[in-house]
Amino acid sequence: MIGGRVLDSSALAAFAAQRSVYATALVWTAVEESIVLVLPSTAVAGAWWELDEGGRCVLEVLLRLPVAVVDPLDLDRARIVGERGGDRHAHAAVCASDRGWPLVTADAERYRGRPIDLEPLP
Repeated sequence: MIGGRVLDSSALAAFAAQRSVYATALVWTAVEESIVLVLPSTAVAGAWWELDEGGRCVLEVLLRLPVAVVDPLDLDRARIVGERGGDRHAHAAVCASDRGWPLVTADAERYRGRPIDLEPLP
């Protein structure tokens, strides 16, 4: 069975802005061990908005890694995300729930009450 992690916008921004040693270690371990990292497209957009030009360059590197899979917000996915809150956090939670993978986040409180496994950034 293939395993992986879903990264929300706070985890993406923490990695790209180099604010979290854990996020950095997670990404490079994923590359070394071929662990899939799901990046919801709305989380990418949220992180992009938050980051400065240097952080955006780092995010571009992450997006091009062979283990990175961007989950698009197409029409069908938009309906599901809309039913569960309609924002980038709902999109991340849907990705984690659908795959049964942990959601990596720097904002675990935001996901309280959702039936997903969280992997909070220290």
